[in-house]
Amino acid sequence: MLYFAHTGNALDKSDWQLLPDHLRTVAELAAQMAAPLGLEKAAFLAGLFHDLGKYAPAFQRRLEGAEIRVDHSTAGARLLLGELVSGRDKGIADLIAYCIAGHHAGLPDRHSSLPSCLNLRLKKDTEPLDEAWRMDLRVETTDLVPSFVSGISTDRETAAFQYSMMTRAIFSCLVDADYKDTEAFYARLDERQPDRRWPTLQDLLPRLLTAFDTHMAGKANSDTELNRLRGRILSHVRGKATDRPGLFTLTVPTGGGKTLASLGFALDHAKAHGHTRIIYAIPFTSIIDQTAAIFRDILGNENVLEHHWAIEDDKLDREEDWKSRDKLRLAMEDWAAPVVVTTNVQFFESLFAARTSRARKVHNIFNSVIILDEAQIIPRHLLLPCLRALDELALNYRCTIILCTATQPALDQRRLPGGLPLEGRELAPDPQRLSDTLRRTRIIQTGPMSNDDLVAALREEEQTLVIVNSRKHTLELYHQARSAGLAGLVHLTTRQYAADRQRILGDVRERLNAGKPCRVIATSLIEAGVDVDFPKAWRAEAGLDQIIQAAGRVNREGRRPVDDSVVTVFSAPDYPPPSEIRGLIGDMERMRRKGHDLQSLGAIDDYFGEVYWRAGRQGLDRKGILADFKFSGEGTDFSFRTVAEKFRMIESEMVPVIVLGDEVAREAVEKLQVEGIASGGIARKLQTYVVQVPPKARDLLIRNGHVAFVRPDLRGDQFAVLQTESLYDREVGLLWEDAQYLATENSIV
Repeated sequence: MLYFAHTGNALDKSDWQLLPDHLRTVAELAAQMAAPLGLEKAAFLAGLFHDLGKYAPAFQRRLEGAEIRVDHSTAGARLLLGELVSGRDKGIADLIAYCIAGHHAGLPDRHSSLPSCLNLRLKKDTEPLDEAWRMDLRVETTDLVPSFVSGISTDRETAAFQYSMMTRAIFSCLVDADYKDTEAFYARLDERQPDRRWPTLQDLLPRLLTAFDTHMAGKANSDTELNRLRGRILSHVRGKATDRPGLFTLTVPTGGGKTLASLGFALDHAKAHGHTRIIYAIPFTSIIDQTAAIFRDILGNENVLEHHWAIEDDKLDREEDWKSRDKLRLAMEDWAAPVVVTTNVQFFESLFAARTSRARKVHNIFNSVIILDEAQIIPRHLLLPCLRALDELALNYRCTIILCTATQPALDQRRLPGGLPLEGRELAPDPQRLSDTLRRTRIIQTGPMSNDDLVAALREEEQTLVIVNSRKHTLELYHQARSAGLAGLVHLTTRQYAADRQRILGDVRERLNAGKPCRVIATSLIEAGVDVDFPKAWRAEAGLDQIIQAAGRVNREGRRPVDDSVVTVFSAPDYPPPSEIRGLIGDMERMRRKGHDLQSLGAIDDYFGEVYWRAGRQGLDRKGILADFKFSGEGTDFSFRTVAEKFRMIESEMVPVIVLGDEVAREAVEKLQVEGIASGGIARKLQTYVVQVPPKARDLLIRNGHVAFVRPDLRGDQFAVLQTESLYDREVGLLWEDAQYLATENSIV
C-alpha cells in the first residue's frame, strides 16, 4: 500500500505527495538548517518522524475525504521515547518528542490539565501504524548529543533553560523545513515558484562594506567638530570587529552616531567571523521606519527586511493561502533576508514562542550579529528571562549581541545576579569622556507645574518640547495651549497612526530647521531615538533613563551653548504618574539626594542598580518564566505553551483600529473584499495605519457604528476599520471618547 503525506489534484493520486518522500526531504532540510549548531542528527530524526502518524490507515482515509480526526503528531514522539532511543541519547529524544508532538499545534507543556500536554498525549491510545514505515525509512538513533552539551551549566535551573533553548532550535528547524517542503509541493502542483531567494550576507559583504564606506565618506565631508568625533568613535568601534564573538556593550551618548557605528561594526564583525545575518532590534515601532530607511539608503532596499506587525501575525497564520504570499511576507515568516530590522517584541517573543508561526524564524536568529538598540528598554518584569536567552545565544548559538544605548543599564553579572558577562566588552572609546564631551544640555528640577504654568512656559519659547506621561495629559494641555492662541502647536501621541506621526515629525524637522514656531506636546514616544533638535524641553517626572532620553532631543547637534539648552523636570500633580513610573521617580530622587551629576555614567549605573535591587529577582521575572523550565524524575518538565502565553513584552490590553488615512490605506482595505488575496500582505500595508485603543472603547465604537470589521466572514476579527472619518483629527488623532456623543447627535433628525 502507498502512503501519502499530502493530496494532489488527480483522482488516481498520481500527483499526491508520497509520505516517505516528504519525511526524508523534511529530515534533510531540517538537518541542513541545524548543522551549524551541531544538532543535525537530532533535527534529521525530528523531520523523519514528525508525520509518522500518517502511516495509520485511518489517516489515509482522511486524506481521501473521510470526516474523521486522526492525531498524526504523537506517534513519532511515542516511538522515539518508547523503543528506538536509549542511553545518553534518550535525553535528546525527550527534546525531539516536544518538537514532533507540537509541529502543528505548537510546542506543548509537559504537564497540564489540558489533553494537549505532552505526557497525556504520550499515554493516550493512537491509531495503529502500518509497519511499512520500518521498510520505507532509514532510521539512525545514536550520537544525537551535540558537542556543546559538554559546556552546559552545572546549575540545574540554568541547564534546564539551556535544554529548552536546544528544543526550540530543533523545533524551529523542523517546522520551517516542514513548511517549505509542503509549500514546494503545492507550488509544483500549481506550476509556480515561490520567491524565497535572498543573497547570503557573506556574498553581499564586499558590496555592503563599500556602500557603507562611501556613505560615511560623504558624511566626513561635513567637517564639524561633532562629525570628527563621530568619525573617531566609528573608527574605534570598527577596530574591535575582530574581537571574539559574544556579548558587547556600546555606550555612546545621543548624537554620537551609535546607530551607524553599530552597523559598521556588525558588517566588519560578520566579515571576520562568518555570521549569516544582521538583526537590528528596536524597542518602539515609532522609530523602526526611521532606522530601516537609513539602512535601506546605505545597503540597498533589496537587502533589508523591515518586520513589525500592528496586526497580530498569529491570526494571519491561520490562512492557508499558499499562492498569494509575496517575497516580503515569505521573508517575514523565516527572516531569511541578510539584514533584518525588527522590534524587540518580534525578537524576544519569537525566542519564547510556542506557535509554529513565530518559532520558524528562530534558527535564522542563530549565527547572527544582533544589535539591541536602547537596551535599557527591555521590560523589567521580563529582564532575567531575556538576559538568560541573550547569554545562551552568545554562548552556544554563535551569536554576537551588542547592547547599544546612551544609558547603559547595569546588566553586568558583577552588579546583577543573573546578569551577563560584560567585563571588558565595551566597544566605545572611553565612555565617560564621551559622556562629558557630548553633553549638550543642562538638566534642572523644578516643582509642580499646572497646565497654566506649562502654557506660560510655551509662550516664552517659540521652539520647545513638552513631554508628559499620558495621552490624556497631552491632549488636555494641547487644547489649552491652542485656546491660548500659541502658534506652531503640534500634538504627538499614539492616538495618531504611525504614518501620520512620520508626516508630523517631518513637518516638525522642517519647522525647526527654518526657525519657525514649533511647540510640540508629546508623550514619551518622542524620546526613543527620534531625530529632532529643540532648543529647550520640559519633562514630567519619570525615571532617570527617560529624562536622559528626553535630553537627547535638545541641542542634539550641539549648535547652542550647553547652559542655554535646558531640560526642566517638573511634577504634574493634576496627572499622577502610573505606579511603575512613580517607583522610578523615587529611584531618581535617591540619585539626586546622593549628589550625583544626573547625566554622568556613574549616576546612570547607580540608578539602574537601585531599580533592579528594588525589583528583586521576583520583580525581574515577575511571571516566573525561568521556573517553568525544570527537570523532574522522568526527565524534562518544560512548559512551552504556558511560557508563550505569559511572555508578553508589552502588557497592554489595547486593540487595533485601522484609519483610512490616505489612498494606500483605502486600496489595502478594498483588497480585503477579494477572497484570493491573503490577509498577511494586506496587513503589512496597513500596519502603519493602526491606532491602538482600549478594548471597551473599541466595543463602544463598534456598537455605535463608528468602527466595523471588514469581511468578518472571510477575515474574522482581524481588521477593525474606522467608518466615521470625523473621529480622526489630523492634529490630535483618534478621539474615541466622542463615540457616544456622535451616536446621539447622529440620531437627531
